[in-house]
Amino acid sequence: MFSGIVFENLLQKLIMKKILLLCLTVGLMLSINMQANAQSTYKNAIGGRFGEANGVTFKTFLNSQAALDLILNFQSRGDYSYFRLTGLYEVHKPIQNAAGLRYYYGAGATLGSRNHKRDDNNSDLLASIDGVLGLDYKFDEIPINVSLDWKPALVVTPYTEFDARGLGLSVRFTF
Repeated sequence: MFSGIVFENLLQKLIMKKILLLCLTVGLMLSINMQANAQSTYKNAIGGRFGEANGVTFKTFLNSQAALDLILNFQSRGDYSYFRLTGLYEVHKPIQNAAGLRYYYGAGATLGSRNHKRDDNNSDLLASIDGVLGLDYKFDEIPINVSLDWKPALVVTPYTEFDARGLGLSVRFTF
């Protein structure tokens, strides 16, 4: 029994590492193969996302107004811990008379796992459909970007609920 639990934990860690490697590879390919339009204030950004769940975020612009944001986060709440990978397609629009400031909206999906802290054998696949609405600011003189957004989610498995707690602050290095 104990060796089965150890094997499952090792298998979960291996799968999570492969998912992370895949995301980083896709992000790197996108950043190499795509060029931003002159209206975009930055092309790529990587940094941290802080809020209800903390993690890493990578954003790349597909053109002057469309961006792909990948978020890998971890969360501990109550009796459960969560590991999630979120992909969001975002539309960015400039705000008049506010250089470097844009609002954005979009949608995407999340895949991950939910683990019961007191029972190592209790792990579930987590999937949701996500929305996003936020503000994005790129500092003029330094390669730093800050975003504040709300990312509500409709969780579809392992349970069904509307999760409105997705407020987050992202601080990224731009390149």
